Amino acid sequence: MQLKDKVALITGSAQGIGKSIAVAMAKEGANIIISDVNLELSSQTAAEIQALGVKAISLKLNVTDPADIEAAIKQAMPQMGKIDILVNNAGITKDGLFIRMKKEDWDAVIGINLTGVFNVSKIIAPLLMKQRWGRIINLASIVGQMGNFGQANYAASKAGLIGFTKTLARELASRGVTVNAIAPGFIQTAMTDNIPEDVKQKMLENIPMGKLGQPEDIAAAAVFLASHAAEYITGQVIAVNGGMYM
Repeated sequence: MQLKDKVALITGSAQGIGKSIAVAMAKEGANIIISDVNLELSSQTAAEIQALGVKAISLKLNVTDPADIEAAIKQAMPQMGKIDILVNNAGITKDGLFIRMKKEDWDAVIGINLTGVFNVSKIIAPLLMKQRWGRIINLASIVGQMGNFGQANYAASKAGLIGFTKTLARELASRGVTVNAIAPGFIQTAMTDNIPEDVKQKMLENIPMGKLGQPEDIAAAAVFLASHAAEYITGQVIAVNGGMYM
């Protein structure tokens, strides 16, 4: 129970990797705030987490709207009392070759994946600083470290997030708040399940471990970074990628 009685807010956590992080933290004793644009799915996930014996609530939260975030946090605080851990997980992709990429696709990805993290962190960081203990964990990507064909917008957003993480780590360290990023490689999700088999095979050839990662692999890294075991780790990018990028 490494996170007993801590409160974790995880954005984009109704499903996928965000949900896996929420479940893993709950199993370590944390109370969870599930936040997502899909309130119905958020509520279902919160109910599943309550069954693990911790407190869990669901919020509809749009990371692109600071007023919406503020209203959601005001709603959560009386129920949860505090926030100790922020996991900035919400993100989207709108892939396409740069030469054909529409400005609205660029703006949408940067708006959620990068500006969205700024918006949520801006509201949560002062709470963590005031209590002089906190964890901010940002979900970056291997794509932000090495680039990827057809993902100029996504790669830029995740590379920007790495720079944001390092700067915030410097600024918040004296207040007992650590800020780190996790850079997943190719993780088995509903999205990768739809990749044609020949394309998937080619991907696997570039992964020294020869397999896709699981959402639980990312969740384990998040639990570690949130725990007291990671007390002296800040400003780092933890790569969870099977050796694909070193």
